Amino acid sequence: MGNAPLMPKATAVWLVENTSLTFDQIADFCKLHPLEVKGIADGEVAAGIRGHDPITSGQLTREEIEKAEKNSGHRLHLSVSKVVVPEVKKARGPRYTPLSRRQDRPNAILWLVRNHPELKDAQIMRLVGTTKTTLKAIRERTHWNSAALTPMDPVTLGLCSQIDLDFEVNRAAKDKPATVEDHGQTLVPASVTTSPRPEPSTTEDVFGKAKPAAPQDDEDHFDADRVFGRLKDIDFGE
Repeated sequence: MGNAPLMPKATAVWLVENTSLTFDQIADFCKLHPLEVKGIADGEVAAGIRGHDPITSGQLTREEIEKAEKNSGHRLHLSVSKVVVPEVKKARGPRYTPLSRRQDRPNAILWLVRNHPELKDAQIMRLVGTTKTTLKAIRERTHWNSAALTPMDPVTLGLCSQIDLDFEVNRAAKDKPATVEDHGQTLVPASVTTSPRPEPSTTEDVFGKAKPAAPQDDEDHFDADRVFGRLKDIDFGE
C-alpha cells in the first residue's frame, strides 16, 4: 500500500463532490474502502467533514484527474513535492534519568571516579547525566552524603549502556599521552655473562684486610755482578 494523501477522508469528500471519478479510483487514491467512499457519496459517512482540495495542496494535478476521469482503469498517483523540507534535528538535551534511579547517581559517579580515573568530567556528566557541582563534590569528598556512598556500576544501575561506557573509556585512552612501560628486570645477554671477569683492583680482601704482596720473580731481578762479586770473596780451599 502506497502513501495516502493528507486528510484522506476530507480529500475523498472533495473528489466525490468535484470530480466524476469512480468510487474505486477515489478509494485507491485515499486508501479507503470503496464502500466507505460510497457512504461519503450517500451522505452517511463524513457528513461533518469539509472537503480538502488536493490540487491546491500539491497532492494531485488537474491533468492527472482529467486522465483518470477519461479512463476508469487509470489509478491516481500522488504528486511528489518539489520542495525539499530539511529535517529539523532535535537538540540533544541532558540525559534523562528516571526518578527511581536518581538516588543511585552519586554511587555511579563514585564508581566511575575510582575505576576509570582517565575519564574527564564532561564524559562522566554525559554518561550519568550529572552536574559539574555534584561531580566535583564527590571527587573532593565534600558531598553531603559522602560517608554513605557505595561505588556501583552505572551500567548495572541502568544509567548508561555498556556501549556508551566503552566508547567514552576508549576515547579517554586515545587522548591519554603514551607512557613508557617498565617491564622490570630483564635477562642479561649471554655475551656479558660468559665473558671473563676482570680482577678486582682493590688491595683488600673480603674481610677488609690488606692482601699480601705478590712474590716477585727472581729472574726478573737477577743481578749478575753482585753474584760474581760474592764468588770472588769465597775461599774454596786451594
